[in-house]
Amino acid sequence: MRLANKKAIVTGAAKGMGAAITTTLARQGADVLLTAREIGALEEVAKAVTALGRQAHVVTCDVTVEGQVAAMVERAKTAFAGRIDILVNVAGVTGPIETPVQNIAVEDFDDVIHANIRGTFLPIKHVVPTMIAQKSGKIVNIGGTSGLRGYRMRTAYSSSKWAVRGITRTVALEVGKYNVNVNAVCPGIVETPRMEKLCREKARVRGWTYEQVYEEYVEDMALKRVTTCQDVADAVLFMCSEESRNITGQELAVDGGWDV
Repeated sequence: MRLANKKAIVTGAAKGMGAAITTTLARQGADVLLTAREIGALEEVAKAVTALGRQAHVVTCDVTVEGQVAAMVERAKTAFAGRIDILVNVAGVTGPIETPVQNIAVEDFDDVIHANIRGTFLPIKHVVPTMIAQKSGKIVNIGGTSGLRGYRMRTAYSSSKWAVRGITRTVALEVGKYNVNVNAVCPGIVETPRMEKLCREKARVRGWTYEQVYEEYVEDMALKRVTTCQDVADAVLFMCSEESRNITGQELAVDGGWDV
């Protein structure tokens, strides 16, 4: 197993990409602390982890609240005898869809920036001291290809994902001397309920059908197929494994060739 006996934290682990990432890490040997705001969905994923023979610890946490993040990390350290080998920051929000910049409410903009940037920063802040002390660790942030190129009508979301790249590169420079890798996996459109919501809202605003919006996305991709949660999970697994031991401060796009 590529992650035998590693100890991992996954934020936003309750659904979609987070759930796929969690079970993929467990399948490769990691024990996992799963955290999100919804306890019910977390428990379902935890059952899948224990069915794979790995430890699963469930903690509800709002990753934008420092006290909750600090307590969650302490819980992980207690559960894992002081070790944290892997942190995957998945938690985030989409914000306004198909909305020109002049029509975005400042409160909506702030909500996206707060969730996606602060929600990436805080888990890193509280996990890094443990990784520095043990002189090893892997941090993987879920960015997005909208943080690699402009994305019209998505100013708030795109801005937040550009910022995730900045966090990734800066922290990589700070902790590299302690044998800690920090990278970002950047999905494009992923086949999840969130994508369905995005397509339906775009269709409503444009007066299109859902199918027309979906096909527009597909036509923009070199591979002509939409990314799955497992595609993203496999990329995260690579970044968490020793196969990526000399990669840090980088972004890996998993988008079917949307950003080519």
